Amino acid sequence: MILVYNFFLTSLCCLLFPLIVLVILSRSKYRGRSLQRFGFGKPPWPKPRAALSGTSHIIWIHALSVGEVTSALPLVQAIQTTMPTIDIIFTTATRSGKKLAENIISPHVQCIYYSPFDLFFSVNRYIKGINPHLFILVETDFWPNWLWLLHKKGVPSMLVNGRISARSMGVYQRFSFFFKPVFSCFSLLSMQTENDADNIRSLGVKSDRVVSLGNLKFDMATTATSRPGPSRTELGITDDAIVWVCGSTHPGEENILFATFAELRNHHDIFLLLAPRDINRADTLLKLARQHGFSALCRTDIKSPPAGNNKIVILDTIGELSTCYQFADLAFVGGSLVRQGGHNPIEPAAHGVPVLFGPHMEDFSEISQDLITAGGAKYITSDNIRETTEQILSDTTLHRAMSTEALATVNQHRGSVTRHMKQIQQLLAQKETCH
Repeated sequence: MILVYNFFLTSLCCLLFPLIVLVILSRSKYRGRSLQRFGFGKPPWPKPRAALSGTSHIIWIHALSVGEVTSALPLVQAIQTTMPTIDIIFTTATRSGKKLAENIISPHVQCIYYSPFDLFFSVNRYIKGINPHLFILVETDFWPNWLWLLHKKGVPSMLVNGRISARSMGVYQRFSFFFKPVFSCFSLLSMQTENDADNIRSLGVKSDRVVSLGNLKFDMATTATSRPGPSRTELGITDDAIVWVCGSTHPGEENILFATFAELRNHHDIFLLLAPRDINRADTLLKLARQHGFSALCRTDIKSPPAGNNKIVILDTIGELSTCYQFADLAFVGGSLVRQGGHNPIEPAAHGVPVLFGPHMEDFSEISQDLITAGGAKYITSDNIRETTEQILSDTTLHRAMSTEALATVNQHRGSVTRHMKQIQQLLAQKETCH
């Protein structure tokens, strides 16, 4: 499989060679990142303390983008606290992921870099430069050369917070000849739920390499309030205002949210904090707000506390949404009124905020169902969102009950980090024994 994969990959690189050269030689924003990801030039990483002293271990942790970086935070903190002599090299694949990692991960790791392209020489250069004792992949971003080379060099690999959506499962089953060898390169696959673990086993991965350790995002929520973020005053939220935070929204949802907000303003002093999944859509949302008759501000345009008459802020920053849920009286989780699979409902629930989401929560089906069953969340549609939000905001008993149950559901599922740490320590011990 790896030979066939590299044949096609090499053929593709040959076809794209002129474009690759153009990017490398240009002065574009992609040049430095591309050079690093190809593994060209001097090794980008300094020698970690562990390599210099020879007394400890190096763990390489990779998180694809923003969501995975956020999930990795509690695990990174636990490794630093539990094993302070360990060096952590952290990589991510996107600019937004790297920016967030530099904000929240950098105090706990030695280096943060872009990940290598899945080319044999690029990955090999990284592995030689980092010389890890353990590789940890957060949630997703499976690359054959990467995992195969680590396996061949005897470096244990661990997947953490793994999950398989129904859509992904269909792909994995259809191309099992490709994905089974990829997943089999892992020393351990830690899945969020037993259902996820069963799905991985059904692909032919050995059962003793698959465990269910829970979702790191439940423990991630405890770190949100300790991270820097805007205050109510900075955002222009008055003391008496009800705050509705709509997070990770997609096109097709904001029209519904603005229309609902217009209705709610007839009965409540309400403030809308809207965080699009793609922050580059901020200008589009400012125009959309004006079409609905509202004046809105972007978070990045706020230089001082705005005037009290502004009631909408578009959160066009990376990494601040989780800290803003602490202000919320009600939350909506985006990607759920449209077919995007939904986004993480744990962060608002961890702050004791009643949660709303649409019917499309396929990527977080078990979490969303747990919140619904407990009474901490409600499903809504474009037809009943106004009625449901009005009911929750007007009925203090219902609001208090939803708040209590949302927080209780999160507390019930905490402890995943501790379970992951036991497995990490075992893998490091096995690596030491092999040497």
